[in-house]
Amino acid sequence: MRACGTIKNGNESSMPLRLKRIYEELCAIIQKYHPDEFAIESAFYGKNAQSALKLGHARGVSILAAVVHEIPTSEYSPREVKRAVVGGGAASKEQVQYMVKSLLRTPDTKMVLDASDAIATAVCHLHRLTTPTIRHKDWKSFVHANPSRVVV
Repeated sequence: MRACGTIKNGNESSMPLRLKRIYEELCAIIQKYHPDEFAIESAFYGKNAQSALKLGHARGVSILAAVVHEIPTSEYSPREVKRAVVGGGAASKEQVQYMVKSLLRTPDTKMVLDASDAIATAVCHLHRLTTPTIRHKDWKSFVHANPSRVVV
């Protein structure tokens, strides 16, 4: 595992300094907890292209921190994360937070929506790791691949 390098302060604008802080803080967390996996939500493009661009920069330095530490990295769409946690891809942030708190059995814990979104992404990744990814195009192919699961 390689350590993250420190970016020297120069004549930088506030955005590069924020990106530097994200990178360094993630590196510190990685060095402290030694995670085995890194999961991140893909960028969602709404009405504001500038916000999407800034989010893309933050995602880039986050992924870089994981890659520098040679941590396997996975990416999930917001719809996929919501589907894994709530059961539907059109769930609200509040619904996601409710389900995260339910899964963690911490209904009275105060939590910002961004934190519950991050936990939901981790839960989505866990589901992906523990659920078979074989998809069958129809029932006939499923039955053919799983004869022992057919009850007559």
